[in-house]
Amino acid sequence: MGATGRHALVIGGSLGGLLAARVLADRFARVTVLDRDELPGAPLPRRGVPHGEHGHALLLGGKRQLEEFFPGFGAELTAAGAVPFDPGQDLLMHQQGAPRRRFRSGAEGLSATRALLEFTLRARVAELPGVEIRDRTPVDGLTGGPGRITGARPRDGAPLVADLVVNASGRGGSAAGSWLRELGCPRPRTDEIRVGVGYTTRLYRRAPGERLAGGGLLHLLAGADGDKRAASVFAVEGGRWMVTLGGWHRAHAPTDPEGFARFAAELPGETVRRVVLDGEPVPGDAPRKFTFPAARWRRFERLRNPPAGFVTLGDALCSFNPLYGQGMTVAARQAAALAEALDATGGADGALARAYYAAAARVVADPWRMAAAGDFAHAETTGPRPRGTGFRGWYTGRVLRASHRSATVNRTLMDVQQLLAPPTAVLRPALAVRALLAPGRPPAPLPEGATGRVAGHAG
Repeated sequence: MGATGRHALVIGGSLGGLLAARVLADRFARVTVLDRDELPGAPLPRRGVPHGEHGHALLLGGKRQLEEFFPGFGAELTAAGAVPFDPGQDLLMHQQGAPRRRFRSGAEGLSATRALLEFTLRARVAELPGVEIRDRTPVDGLTGGPGRITGARPRDGAPLVADLVVNASGRGGSAAGSWLRELGCPRPRTDEIRVGVGYTTRLYRRAPGERLAGGGLLHLLAGADGDKRAASVFAVEGGRWMVTLGGWHRAHAPTDPEGFARFAAELPGETVRRVVLDGEPVPGDAPRKFTFPAARWRRFERLRNPPAGFVTLGDALCSFNPLYGQGMTVAARQAAALAEALDATGGADGALARAYYAAAARVVADPWRMAAAGDFAHAETTGPRPRGTGFRGWYTGRVLRASHRSATVNRTLMDVQQLLAPPTAVLRPALAVRALLAPGRPPAPLPEGATGRVAGHAG
């Protein structure tokens, strides 16, 4: 037996499931990961990750957590082609009508496709003692009763018995709610914020050493007040630019090449326009669209007696608006919370479920509130507003305007958005004064390549 039990079962072999398997491997004699897809033997997109062909951001907080789980993971990802970048200098952020002031942070981010990130991670997990990854194995239900889950029922084959079942089946994990109901287990309430997000992605060739207009390797754009458009350009492996265009509430980019180019041409600034209009599309790559109607948080932490032997993790627990890039980092921290709860309770009983869900809720809360503040800037957004959303949105707008001129403000804002610092960091008195005095008009453009000076770094 492992330190906690004989067998743990993970439903879903995407990023959240793989990270769950990583922490379970230290605590169970065997860990079995079940995924319905045929898992590719190369870094290729797959059907079970419908947003996998679009831009993904591994925040610095997530990169740090992955390094703790897998020492050397960043170096391995870089060797596989991921593009290193300085998030203060190489990430061009255009918000509230102007670019934020750049600075040299001393930190290193990594830009890669979701397929490369997941493929590299899956290879590391598959090497762990006692871990088995089974693909082409959809799950149709759970076994057990009202108080305890005892395993799962694959579509083909006999039921699998486990001390602990982790539901990491992704955003489509709502099926697990039906499974719990069938066994007489309580189901959680779901908070839903309808954001109407949709975006389209296309790949362009990137020459060796090529950088964006302004000198960066990544670009993120969110429209000023009243503008629901958004865009990103990421340098990714294989000498490519990954361009994603779209926005909130029907501000979606077309999927035909002409419409995609027209959407890019109408965006503020030159960065996206130059890549799309002057660049060369990757041969055979056509624009493809992804829609995300609503962010959802399944509030398991509010259940008085969640079933023993079962926990939910990743997008199956909380699926964030993907425009903020928070999901992978939050999933990694939920996996760390699961490890801590297992160590604190010593078993897969009801105490584990309660301890884990309480910790997972704390992991989710700040990113959820941050995203809601941005989403509710649009009048069409509906759903439960976290307390303080109005003030948070107003004040964040002031901080963003201050970041146009101040590298110090931008550094703090970057730390918060990269989930390295709590949101309260932007309330520090010196920063608050800068925010409240920030002029409403965007500054004149800086000379190309200009950066601010700031003490310390965001490592």
